[in-house]
Amino acid sequence: MIEESIELIFNKQVASDIFLIGLRSLSITKASRPGQFVMIRVSDNSDPLLRRPFSICGILDDDLVLILYRVVGRGTNLMANFKAGQKVSVLGPLGNGFALPKRDKTPVLIAGGMGIAPLFFLFQFLNAKDAEFMAGFSSSNEIISGDFMGKDDLKISLSTDDGTEGHHGIVTDLLNDYLRNNRETEDKVSLFACGPIPMLKAINAIVTKESLKCSVSLEAYMACGLGACQGCAVKASSMEKRDYLHVCKDGPVFSTEAIDWNCI
Repeated sequence: MIEESIELIFNKQVASDIFLIGLRSLSITKASRPGQFVMIRVSDNSDPLLRRPFSICGILDDDLVLILYRVVGRGTNLMANFKAGQKVSVLGPLGNGFALPKRDKTPVLIAGGMGIAPLFFLFQFLNAKDAEFMAGFSSSNEIISGDFMGKDDLKISLSTDDGTEGHHGIVTDLLNDYLRNNRETEDKVSLFACGPIPMLKAINAIVTKESLKCSVSLEAYMACGLGACQGCAVKASSMEKRDYLHVCKDGPVFSTEAIDWNCI
């Protein structure tokens, strides 16, 4: 874990109310793995007091940490006014990331909305041309293309709730279609997902029915990011030795089997 004040290189809008920032820190990029996150101080004073958690969504030019965020409240409104050249206080990388799939398994990445951020980083880390990447958004103006990654082999199957682009429906429809069309390879896939809780619950139902395993990255409100405040606890399943798991310290990546989805 590293805490440092690092230079902001760019802060640009990439979709409706969605921005991408690049922070120059070779020490953090070297230590980061897909699925991990950082805590960013959004103000030089005590208002707001707490840092904000953000998934690392990629690395550019070896020393740029990429962070994707949506403007939704006071903290992210302040971030939207960050200027190139200013210093930003960053703590990270934090948490446990994704376990990479075996070479004989096809990575299947399922994203919902801003949940696409850690999956961008995972795809970049895998460098797998045969990976299946599917993402769901509310509408076409919220689609995050991933062009900033500079990868020609990044192809994403899209769904939108309003049908303005891609499949008219939800992203789990795409997952069901993929599994239905690839029955012979169900034991040769590694599933990874991040997105809203209702989406992850639906994915858990699918993988349970199909006897598959899936790694999910959970989103949660965090005060410290270190497990001290106990604010990001989720109910563990009966398979775990503890009653509760903490998203910041035990996760944010978990097996679907580790979570009690009836209590989340």
